[in-house]
Amino acid sequence: MVDSAASASSRRAARWLWALYLAVGAVLVVGYYLAPVTAGGFPLRVVLYCLISTSAAVAVCTGMVWHRPRPALPWLLIAASQLVYALADAIFYISHYVFDVTAYPSLADPFYLAHYPLAVAGIVLLIRRRTPGHGVAGLLDAGTLAVVAAMLSWLYVLGPQTRLGAPLLVEVVSLGYPVMDLALMTVALGLLLGRGSRPPAFFLFIGWLAAIMTADTIYVVQQLNGTFQAGNFLDAIWLTGNLALGASALHPTMRAMAEPSPVPDAPLSPVRIAGLSGAALIAPAVLFAQWAGGSVRDVPVVAGTCALLFALTIARLAALVSDQRRLAITDALTGLHTRRFFEAQLPLEIAKARRTGGSVAVLIADVDHFKTINDRDGHPAGDQVLVEISARLRATVRAGEVLARYGGEEFALILPGATARTLPIIAERLRRTVAGEEITLPTGKRVRVTVSVGTAVHPTHGTDPNDLVSIADRALYAAKDAGRDQVVFGVAAAEAPVDGLDYLHLLADEVDALLAGERRSRAVARVARLVATESGLDEESTRTAELAGRLHDIGKIAIPRSVLVKPGPLTEAEWGLVRAHPEHGHRMVSVVPGHTAVAAVVRQHAERWDGTGYPDGLRGGEIRPEARVVAVCTAWVAMLADRPYQAAVTVERACAELVAGSGTQFEPALVEVFVALQERGVLAASRPLLGKS
Repeated sequence: MVDSAASASSRRAARWLWALYLAVGAVLVVGYYLAPVTAGGFPLRVVLYCLISTSAAVAVCTGMVWHRPRPALPWLLIAASQLVYALADAIFYISHYVFDVTAYPSLADPFYLAHYPLAVAGIVLLIRRRTPGHGVAGLLDAGTLAVVAAMLSWLYVLGPQTRLGAPLLVEVVSLGYPVMDLALMTVALGLLLGRGSRPPAFFLFIGWLAAIMTADTIYVVQQLNGTFQAGNFLDAIWLTGNLALGASALHPTMRAMAEPSPVPDAPLSPVRIAGLSGAALIAPAVLFAQWAGGSVRDVPVVAGTCALLFALTIARLAALVSDQRRLAITDALTGLHTRRFFEAQLPLEIAKARRTGGSVAVLIADVDHFKTINDRDGHPAGDQVLVEISARLRATVRAGEVLARYGGEEFALILPGATARTLPIIAERLRRTVAGEEITLPTGKRVRVTVSVGTAVHPTHGTDPNDLVSIADRALYAAKDAGRDQVVFGVAAAEAPVDGLDYLHLLADEVDALLAGERRSRAVARVARLVATESGLDEESTRTAELAGRLHDIGKIAIPRSVLVKPGPLTEAEWGLVRAHPEHGHRMVSVVPGHTAVAAVVRQHAERWDGTGYPDGLRGGEIRPEARVVAVCTAWVAMLADRPYQAAVTVERACAELVAGSGTQFEPALVEVFVALQERGVLAASRPLLGKS
């Protein structure tokens, strides 16, 4: 108990040590200016200055011991940089105050310049740790600002220095400080503009960099014009910067500075756009100002700056386009590819396999009892399970393979080169990888999660992408039926059972029974045939619309009964379950060979003409014509039938609702066709199917 109390006391002390360090340091800075140069022959001011400078290096080492940052190398380099800097301070101020040697450059300058590379290296490593993938956008933005600063530095510091005719050593040292400061500024901007958390330690660290660069720039100017004196206001800036570095390392959030960032790379906020735009205009503005003043000089430098800024802008736009494309094909939760990317990539891989005479396999894995996890432990737990399974699946994927989140709890994998012999081995390894270890939920509870896997391979099981996916999907359902947590190899379409469609019809009837309209889907099918024929669709499309109308609601079999028959308004979460039914229906229909078109219509029947429907937000001509027909017919039949949450309406009211939805929910031309059919009495024969007179 005593040891535990002492440990807690030590942690509390460490929590506020950074503030105590700053307070004592501030007192010493004030004391430095108030103290005499010497006291009884003792170089008091030198000791105070060097004490503060060295304390920053000691504070960095202390912070490393207490907070144990990972990795430690960035902070080790920064500590070494500060030690070299403190040594330079000791040499400089002893020379000035003790030996009255004020020559420039001095023996201290090589040590001052030597600390920069160490600091730059440490910050670069810190940036790489904070921004996995190297934070390209942030570095480009930092490069833009650094190029502008370099131009200004040349025009007003470096260029004038080269024209003074000073001794070579003076020129080299005087140029060295701005060049090193530019390097430090570049990485500092990369740190500031890049990704990563920004705890208090981060801002203290940035304060150190800002103080060092500001004081160094003023120091060089004062040295060149002969106004520098040891002990002027610059010492306060340097010392304050040292204290900021030490406090940053001692702060409890120091460790968080090196944590990899989960946020997107360098977002282009309005403030950032304005800042970058202003920086890009500085070069031409300087040239215009020189021209207006009649003293145009360093034109190659300004022109080169404009060219570099143009190149950086193009690179930034390219990076932005790349980021947008990456976001469009990346699932936000898991970081895997999206279903859309999977469906676009599979035909390409099959075409490549055809050209080379090779093979390509499809593997679909579904998390077993996932709904139970969501219901029992909450949706955050379900999300954690998906994230962990994604990581485990990703660990099994090799270069050239495509792993995607295919549905809510389904994952799909394209395996170029996999054969009928190797595919079961790969699938079994994947299944064992997922089931190998328990998953820790956000609540701390540990659960064992398994997946069922279905597979298919081209050309053994099929040559069409849709058929290949359907066969793998059918194998997945077989794995589920066989008890889950296993792999089932696909069965070729010619070998598939022929009663799959009959089973789907039974499901449609079961859904109708739940919705208190035992023949609703039959009514939709009959009306869809009439409307499709009248609107000019060919026989194949008409048949597709009719069958999709019959099966449009089968995905609702996956919705909890309590939600499906709920008499009152649905919650947002319940609406989320309902909106998923077209995807469920699509998957169920697509397993029947030769019915990929019907499956696509089932998926799209809840889309709206104005693009606000679901699940894909398609608009206008993006929606299949058959799906547009089914959308009108399902609305018509739904309005004329009694539903758990709404009684049937009259034919006149139903027609009025269709007309009101023309151009928003429904295709206007189809509404006109439908109303005309109703006015001619063609649709009356379908009404008995709804159980109404």
